[in-house]
Amino acid sequence: QVQLVESGGGLVQAGGSLRLSCAASGRSFSSYATGWFRQAPGKERAFVGTISWSGANTYYVDSVKGRFTISRDNAKNTVYLQMNNLKPEDTAVYYCAAGDGSRVAGGYRYWGQGTQVTVSS
Repeated sequence: QVQLVESGGGLVQAGGSLRLSCAASGRSFSSYATGWFRQAPGKERAFVGTISWSGANTYYVDSVKGRFTISRDNAKNTVYLQMNNLKPEDTAVYYCAAGDGSRVAGGYRYWGQGTQVTVSS
């Protein structure tokens, strides 16, 4: 069993930065890939990026490439999403999830509760 808790969301101006954290409990967390998803108001949950269990491999959706970076510290059971040069269209609730590293929500077994990110123009 893995439990995930996101933190670090907030209100930021366009062009600013935020770092989200995904803290996990459960000894098996380091064996899972971790994905980040986001859900804007009135829209479906969308894939943002993923990191392999070792941290050696990452993948990002085109809209965040070069701006967002996912990293992990398995010793701390924590995965990070560094978000730079934020845009108003990045406004959403952000979720982390543990699973198979795919680009679809169905590939993830465990989910956090989400953290709100709001980017003002």
